[in-house]
Amino acid sequence: MGNGRRLIRGAFILTAAGLLTRMIGFFYRIFLSHAIGAEGMGIYQLIFPLNMLCYALTVMGIQTAISRFVSAKMALDDPQGANSTFAVGTLYSLALSGVTAWAMYRFAPFLSEKILMEPRTLPMLRLMAYSIPMGVIHTCVSGYFFARKKTGLPAASQLLEQTARVAATYLAYTVILSKGLEPTPVIAVIGLLCGELVSMLFSLAVITWNLQTQDFSLVSIRRPFKILKDILPMSAPVTANRVLLTLLNSVEAILIPSRLRLAGLDATQALSIYGTLNGMAMPLVLFPSTITSAVSVMLLPSVSEAQARGNMRTIRWTVGSTLKYCLLLGIFSTGIFFFYGPRLGVCLFHNSTAGLFIRTLSFICPFLYMDATLSSILQGLGKTGLCFINNTLGVSLRIFMVIFVVPFQGIQGYLWGLLASELVLAALNIGALRHYCQLQFDTICWLLKPAIAMGIALGSTLFFSNILRVFHSLPAIVSLGIEMCVCSALYLAILACMGIILPQADL
Repeated sequence: MGNGRRLIRGAFILTAAGLLTRMIGFFYRIFLSHAIGAEGMGIYQLIFPLNMLCYALTVMGIQTAISRFVSAKMALDDPQGANSTFAVGTLYSLALSGVTAWAMYRFAPFLSEKILMEPRTLPMLRLMAYSIPMGVIHTCVSGYFFARKKTGLPAASQLLEQTARVAATYLAYTVILSKGLEPTPVIAVIGLLCGELVSMLFSLAVITWNLQTQDFSLVSIRRPFKILKDILPMSAPVTANRVLLTLLNSVEAILIPSRLRLAGLDATQALSIYGTLNGMAMPLVLFPSTITSAVSVMLLPSVSEAQARGNMRTIRWTVGSTLKYCLLLGIFSTGIFFFYGPRLGVCLFHNSTAGLFIRTLSFICPFLYMDATLSSILQGLGKTGLCFINNTLGVSLRIFMVIFVVPFQGIQGYLWGLLASELVLAALNIGALRHYCQLQFDTICWLLKPAIAMGIALGSTLFFSNILRVFHSLPAIVSLGIEMCVCSALYLAILACMGIILPQADL
């Protein structure tokens, strides 16, 4: 099977699992927004920068190194070397996670009161500490199978994790209600912990069976410190990148509620606005990125393998195709979220503010979906330092807007910062790939024609929606769903007529 087909097949499996997972997660978010309210969502969102910081310190760089080295060694027909790299990287990451989890639990009171400035996050941080080693094992195993282009197993693990999380949260919610108590954001962290536990057990079972079938054991590893010495130069820049970005994101998350208070809101209103943005509007806008996330996961090992073989033609085809389809998806999402954003906010979350946020965030979609995939390609090419610089500039711009614009413009200033940040990051990544891969950017086919197609589709759907309004008995969510499906079908049909989404030759 050619590289193009393997990439598409792997991305399709991950996309299918990702869409199902995101769909479950999407309704889960709706459930949480009703169960703990907008303020509770804001408190729950406060812990995630620390959660991401722990994973950045312990596993993100190691997973990237595992994926890159395993794929390169398999391309050179060295399965034992690939397995040794995975084992050494995972053990090192697991040791780091143990120290990090202990520190999180030990210093949870300080973190909740002095850093997050919200004492109600204390029990959540302590529960979250237990999930860190579990998530590390799951992440390393997924990186190994992504490198081997066996995406079905990580996809199944992803679904199991999400299902267990939702089930555990709902069970905790039911138990608390039965005792006459008020549900708190802690129920969501209980779900997170249970999801990681189930995913870890599944990943351990799968990787143990896989390694046994290859007659591999830990005692067969030769020169483990040499392997670790090879891994660290690749993982260190990625880890530094992730840590700095997570620290900057943490600063951003902590600053937003306080800067909103300077704009005239009280503490409850500030947390509610923050919860509405990051707990309701942003997850919906990120929903289509399931596709680009799946492609990103497959791109790093595929590009690394092509680079190991010196196949620049494959790299150039991969970059061009990825950029094209990210823009097609992004332009479609911009039209959908701008046109239907206010109705989506009311129908799904019963929150008109969420609808306004969705409409404003619609403009970042093309750049948001591109940036993850382009960064993955640059990492696959070994340009981790450049990714670090580009991402740092993007986040720094957002923090600048939070500090200096939000106190005067409110949350709208932060939304402007998001758009400016994604624009800058996209420009930097595209510029880098044009330099390294001689990428040719097709403005007409990748931007102009899709924008025209989306405009025609939205205009035609508006006419169709007037017909639907005759049937007053249709629920609002059903009518909205039908309109969006019609718009999607028209957009794809117009692109097909323009010859933009025709199949490309396999490489």
